[in-house]
Amino acid sequence: MRLFLQIILAFLATGGAAMAQTIDLSATTIVDLSHAFDSETIHWPTDPSGFELRTLHKGKTEQGFFYYANAFCAPEHSGTHIDAPMHFADGHWTNSDIPVERLVGPAVVIDVSAKAAADPDYRLTHQDVLEWEKAHGAIADGAIVLLRTGWSARWPDRKAYMGDDTPGDASHLHFPSYGPDAASYLVSVRHVRMLGVDTASVDHGPSQDFPVHRILGAANVMGLENLANLDKLPTTGATLVALPMKIAKGSGAPTRVIAFVPR
Repeated sequence: MRLFLQIILAFLATGGAAMAQTIDLSATTIVDLSHAFDSETIHWPTDPSGFELRTLHKGKTEQGFFYYANAFCAPEHSGTHIDAPMHFADGHWTNSDIPVERLVGPAVVIDVSAKAAADPDYRLTHQDVLEWEKAHGAIADGAIVLLRTGWSARWPDRKAYMGDDTPGDASHLHFPSYGPDAASYLVSVRHVRMLGVDTASVDHGPSQDFPVHRILGAANVMGLENLANLDKLPTTGATLVALPMKIAKGSGAPTRVIAFVPR
């Protein structure tokens, strides 16, 4: 019997009408877009600590059966994670406020890996988006835009991935991401629900004032950072699901991100 997963996408920002997309699991590949969390997980340089896993018990109990359990600790914004709007916009959604339907949607991939290879500080421009739309059609309201830079291939080499590995110092980072003009267009004209990227931030490495974060936060648009395997997604046609840990009042959270890709 063919299995169907019915995903109801959020009300469109401009029309108030709901879209529905049916996914046939028997004709779908599920792609994991998340890095695993471990002692090598990359976190923001100014975070005092990274991911930590402490074994509570591993082995046989007094009753003779095997039991394994751990405790973990991690910065909200380490590894593959979501940025809640309130990360940079006071009074906007925290992690636990995000409506669950906003965490699912049709994904489009904009590939700037060639430009990023030539310029590690490359920022997606408005013109880049217009050229993408000329080739592939207008980005639909409620879409999730994923920026492929090729940087995930550098994971978990901190210096190669971040451009610098000085502890406690975020002033010398180098990696590509979105530019504010592209982000403004995607948020205000195309009404995207999320922006994702395979680097450490939706702002490029040298940024010190984080304009893209502020644009997204003000519009209650989420960011997805440190994604993996964007090269395994088609330019259009995939459906993305990003399910963060539901940390009450959090500014973000570790997130398992997957995509359904038609075969």
